[in-house]
Amino acid sequence: MSQIDTFEAMLSRGQDSEMLRYTLGNAYYKEKRFTEAAMHLSHAVELKPGYSTAWKVLGRVLADDGQLQKALEAFDSGLEAAQSNGDKQVEKEIGVFRKRVVKQLSMNDQAEEQ
Repeated sequence: MSQIDTFEAMLSRGQDSEMLRYTLGNAYYKEKRFTEAAMHLSHAVELKPGYSTAWKVLGRVLADDGQLQKALEAFDSGLEAAQSNGDKQVEKEIGVFRKRVVKQLSMNDQAEEQ
């Protein structure tokens, strides 16, 4: 049984939590299964809006899936959560990923203008 199968079985038994959803979303992300990853990570931050690490991974999933505007929104929510929680390391990491998305959006805008 794979790690994902194990976590999905826990979820089907009613063991839902933000940590399980984060772990499951992260496992799907590692397999580049962005739709499933985004679904579980979104649920994690619904359960716990201040879960800055889940916001960070959700932003990365969305960015890697080409959903740059949604990724930027997730990173902004994650920055807010990290700042509220005093999560300095997560705040720095989100800042780096956020800058990459802003740069990609800017490049896309420039390409459209040409």
